[in-house]
Amino acid sequence: MADVTNKAAEQRQKLVAEMRQAEQQRQSGYRERALKLFPHVCARCGREFEGKNLRELTVHHRDHDHDNNPPDGRNWELLCLYCHDHEHTRGIQSAREDAQGSVPTGPSLEHSPFAGLAKLLKEPEE
Repeated sequence: MADVTNKAAEQRQKLVAEMRQAEQQRQSGYRERALKLFPHVCARCGREFEGKNLRELTVHHRDHDHDNNPPDGRNWELLCLYCHDHEHTRGIQSAREDAQGSVPTGPSLEHSPFAGLAKLLKEPEE
């Protein structure tokens, strides 16, 4: 039984390694092209990149399809790590709102979780 489990684990590790290598090759191809096509500036915040910090500049696929890589780069934009993360988080939030309706159901910025705290901490009067 342990031998079968070890073989399955080895196969999984091999498959994951192959998938990561394929993804890395695909990314390096369009990343290099995007860095040649576009100025090294984040399209959202305008931060400039050069030298060592160039690795913080990422390629964002506008249509979110990582296989759509036209040679002219019309599906790409260069974003810094922070703006890229925000872009994808924004999409997740938008999808959640669409699923729940556009009216927020949970706490909003107007909600204060500590609103009644002073009253609760006040010692009872005798």
